[in-house]
Amino acid sequence: MSAIATPIAVGANAGASGSHVASGGLDLTHGVVLYLEGISVSFDGFKALNNLSLSIDAGELRCVIGPNGAGKTTMMDVITGKTRPDAGTVFFGQTIDLTRLSEAEIAHAGIGRKFQKPTIFERHTVFENLELAMKADKRVRKTLFAKLSSSQKAAIDETLELIRLKDDSNRSAGLLSHGQKQWLEIGMLLMQEPRLLLLDEPVAGMSDEETERTAELFLSLAGKHSLVVVEHDMAFVEKIAGKVTVLHEGSVLAEGDMRQVQNDPRVIEVYLGR
Repeated sequence: MSAIATPIAVGANAGASGSHVASGGLDLTHGVVLYLEGISVSFDGFKALNNLSLSIDAGELRCVIGPNGAGKTTMMDVITGKTRPDAGTVFFGQTIDLTRLSEAEIAHAGIGRKFQKPTIFERHTVFENLELAMKADKRVRKTLFAKLSSSQKAAIDETLELIRLKDDSNRSAGLLSHGQKQWLEIGMLLMQEPRLLLLDEPVAGMSDEETERTAELFLSLAGKHSLVVVEHDMAFVEKIAGKVTVLHEGSVLAEGDMRQVQNDPRVIEVYLGR
């Protein structure tokens, strides 16, 4: 793997040392949205991550694969602040040191995470779920009865179109199919305008048609957002992946396009099988 550029400044407000963004903004000077360098995490003597280094380009759709226990979930836990690394650095853009921020601060900075099981407000409508996600800093009662501005309504309508739930906007979220609930949660993340989305096994349990639509959704998001997709469905990964990172025993085993990793003898041995 090629060497990772070192961030040029430390701290979310480091805009004075040549950065082209305003103080507190996301500096993408080098075209990289996420840097992990030398990350190690141990749990009771087990090394979940072992000197892990990788970078994600701005607007990239990266797939991360690997056997169970490879460190995929721990990697996302480190990025989102749920787990603190024993060693190494994690930067969002050039200047935001994620190891110094809380989980809430990391989300506010522009990183959204979707877990495998969708978390939505099942008793509210699809539209209300998106409204609540947009106004997550307000009390639920106040939010539901607040009057939406035209721009806010337009943002919700645009997201409904994107996640293909426009016709279900007034439907109770609890009545949606599994795949539709997954799309709704992705829509809720998008209402918070994240720059980076972390998606954990997003097509698990989906029908073939839902999986196909999810692939189309992710491809449409790439460019405007950066996506890191952890997935075991190799057919789905093949549909969406430009670059694939294979983790094994907490480190990067291989990296490249889908054909490269599929033909890598090390990947075949530890994950794909013959």
